[in-house]
Amino acid sequence: MFTSRRRLIQGTSATLAFSGLARYASAQDRARQASAAEIEADAYRSEVYGYGPLRSDPARLFDLPEGFSYTAFSRAGEPMSDGFVTPYKADGMGCFPLDDHQVILVRNHELKPRDVERSAYGPERKLAAKMPADRVYDFDDENLPATGGTTTLVYDLRKRALERSHLSLTGTSTNCAGGVTPWGSWLSCEETTQAKGQEAQKDHGWVFEVPSQLKGVADPLPITGMGRFRHEAACIDPRTGVVYLTEDVGDGLCLFYRYLPHDRTKLLAGGRLQALALPEGAEADPRNWEEAYWQPGDWRNVDWVDLDGVDNPYEDLRYRGHAKGAAWFARGEGIHFGQGELYFTCTSGGLQKGGQIFRYVPSPREGQSDEASQPGRLQLFVEQPDTRVMEMCDNLAISPWGHLMVCEDKVGGINYLRGVTPEGKTYTLGRNAAAGAGDVGGNSELAGVCFSPDGTTLFVNIYMPGVTLAITGPWAKFRA
Repeated sequence: MFTSRRRLIQGTSATLAFSGLARYASAQDRARQASAAEIEADAYRSEVYGYGPLRSDPARLFDLPEGFSYTAFSRAGEPMSDGFVTPYKADGMGCFPLDDHQVILVRNHELKPRDVERSAYGPERKLAAKMPADRVYDFDDENLPATGGTTTLVYDLRKRALERSHLSLTGTSTNCAGGVTPWGSWLSCEETTQAKGQEAQKDHGWVFEVPSQLKGVADPLPITGMGRFRHEAACIDPRTGVVYLTEDVGDGLCLFYRYLPHDRTKLLAGGRLQALALPEGAEADPRNWEEAYWQPGDWRNVDWVDLDGVDNPYEDLRYRGHAKGAAWFARGEGIHFGQGELYFTCTSGGLQKGGQIFRYVPSPREGQSDEASQPGRLQLFVEQPDTRVMEMCDNLAISPWGHLMVCEDKVGGINYLRGVTPEGKTYTLGRNAAAGAGDVGGNSELAGVCFSPDGTTLFVNIYMPGVTLAITGPWAKFRA
């Protein structure tokens, strides 16, 4: 499956104030004790040993196995090299080579219209005047740039340090995940269908391309052929140039898409948008919600249905696709292309609604007129019955040795970084060590997992407030 598997498995008021602080600290201590109890009971629920038990991080940021360590950098609120402010809500991310010891990270920031104090423009967005208007995709009702976008970071693997950072896409909204292209750019996806007139002067719900080596801000050009919907992530098959896209809507009525570009290196030149269908048509329910449509390990041949009206002005694209026979998926999330196949997650799929991972092997004739003679095949790869082993799988990446690295996105629980072997067995690699939960921090989701090209360093984001970790360790010491 993965040719690289043979490689590296490498006064009164004061009194009241202090008493209130003491009560708060006591509550925090109780929360930490509760979290510790949960960790003690459930943290090491793994199907295989992996890298061993997690060690508590004294900094209470991220727990890792013995021998592993992290470097934290590019924290929300810190100044960037271009004079703007590091935005909050660090989400999907891609890694690109720069030279023999430096890499480029392009990182999404899932900022919504209400996040006006969390953008790259600082408090009250006072820095917005520094940004040329033609570099901004959209403005809000106050004629200030929309809050979402991407940042680009240069990280030195030898020094284990951030070298520089800058804003690289701006004026977009709710940039969730995305995907790397074979030619070295990042596809940044808007997980929203915010429309013109809704605190916006343009429609949102598009995919934008950000060249990784660009030293400024990208042309904010939406790839309209990829459709307007609640985009989550994207990946490209380097053999065919086909782009695969996930959709994330909270009701679990989502499609899985592919884009057949007219020119595989010029995605803006247009193409055909299609949705995946299974043999039973619209009656097929791969979510396994009502009954078991299939079991982990099962395969199905697939078909693809053409979609029209992809600018989706009435937000009915997914319903029209389903009416044509496309299958529902339960909140499509991360997607990553490996060696001749791709994997994607559905965060609320399965009998427990705790998540599923799918594997898709394209047809040898993918996207061609005779594709039906050798159809692509879809497998339910993982559906974990024990949510203590893995729950709410989100962003994912494929390691150089063929393991999936999967981020969890739980609300009100502890979020883990999980590993999945090529045989579909799960282990625990890391854990968000912050106590509590909530939008302002706490135990927020993990996101943006990706590897340096040399396989030595795993990058992952702690979504809120927002910080990137570079993790290194004895990757070759994996135990099944």
